[in-house]
Parts: sequence; structure tokens; C-alpha cells
Amino acid sequence: MLAFSELTDADRRAIDALLDQRQRVIAPRRDVVAEGEVPRFAHFVLEGWGCHYRQLSDGRRLMLSLLLPGDLFDPHPQAVVRTDHAVGTITAMTVAEVAPDALDALGREHRAIARALWWNSHVVMGTQREWIASLGLRSARERIALLFCEVYFRLRTIGRCTGATCEFPLTQADLAEATGLTPVHVNRMVQELRRDGLIEWGGRTLTILDLDRLCAVASFTPAYLHLDRAVPVG
Repeated sequence: MLAFSELTDADRRAIDALLDQRQRVIAPRRDVVAEGEVPRFAHFVLEGWGCHYRQLSDGRRLMLSLLLPGDLFDPHPQAVVRTDHAVGTITAMTVAEVAPDALDALGREHRAIARALWWNSHVVMGTQREWIASLGLRSARERIALLFCEVYFRLRTIGRCTGATCEFPLTQADLAEATGLTPVHVNRMVQELRRDGLIEWGGRTLTILDLDRLCAVASFTPAYLHLDRAVPVG
């Protein structure tokens, strides 16, 4: 969230004070918010990876979006009676739970924070639209390439990349849930991208060997991430 507005020291102190009040650590592969739960808090991801997901009664599951450090989810829990999807962890995750009234007050008192909250919501909606477009328009190879590009650009924006390398703790089963493919199909596509000299992936890290070519394979443009509000994308 902090990437989407220029915050003063006072703004950052106000955010830190709010986030320090109530924190929770959730183990990997657990729900932070279960489907059908009565929501109480807005959540900030302080550390770890997670996802929004939808699961059918027979166990089939689809990721709706990824949650990375610095993300805000469920910013307006007072607007719904019960959640219509779940939020789960992928790795161990530390979240700050913030009362909606306190978050609203923070936005009223700090205009830059209000802008950051608005842009966060805008990026979330843009990302979900792009994932929907991927399911309907992109091939399996293109979907996998898009996910690699998206994660790399998002992590680079918050300073969590070392050169062309970033953390990437997803499994091939996770990639299958994020792209609507089978794990076997994901494996074939990942091997193709490796053979083509586009990526290296192993040991929970991803290295983009040729970013321009990978973006071209994915038909990826960072426009939906609105990085022009944060850092240069070149």
C-alpha cells in the first residue's frame, strides 16, 4: 500500500502506530479469513505470502489473487455481512488486524494515506480483471509467464528483489490453482520457459533471465499494476 503515495514521516508514524496495536501470526496453509465468516477487521500483510481463493464443495479450488508483503485486504469489512470467499496463507504470514473505524479515521486525518488506500483498491481490482482476462484469453504458457512477471514487478516495487531474482515460495500446485491449469500442465509450461532461457526457478527463488522476452510471451504490460504511481518500471 505504501508504494502508491508519497507519505510524510508523520503519515508513516501514524500507520506504524495503527499496525502495532494488534498483530497475528498464521501458520502456512491456514485460513486467515474463512468463507462465510463475519468480517471484523481490515488486514495488512506485514510478512509472508497468501491468497484470496474460492473452493467448491468437492474440493476444487481457484486462487483469485496473490497477497504479498505490504498488501491490504478486506479494507471495508463493515460493508458485508459474511465473506463470499476465503483468504489463506501460503507461507507463514504476519498480519495486522485494524478496526475499520480506526482505518477510516486514519484516512480522514492523513490525505496521503487516503490516496494510498484508494490506489491500493484500484490495483486490486485491476489485478483481478487481468487474471480473469488470462483465464479467458491467454494460453497456458502465457498464463504462467504472466504470473512470473506480475510477482516480479510487484516485489520490485517494494524493494524485495535482488537484481533479477526474487522470492517465490509457490509450488507447482499453487501455480495450477492460480492459473486454472493442472499441475502436470504447469510443469510442462515451466520446463518450456526454462528451456527457452527465460527463467530459473528453484529453492523458493525465481530469477528472470530475460525480462523483455518473458513479458512478450505473457503479453504483459504493468499498466494494471499502476506502477506509474510508485516507481519507474524500466
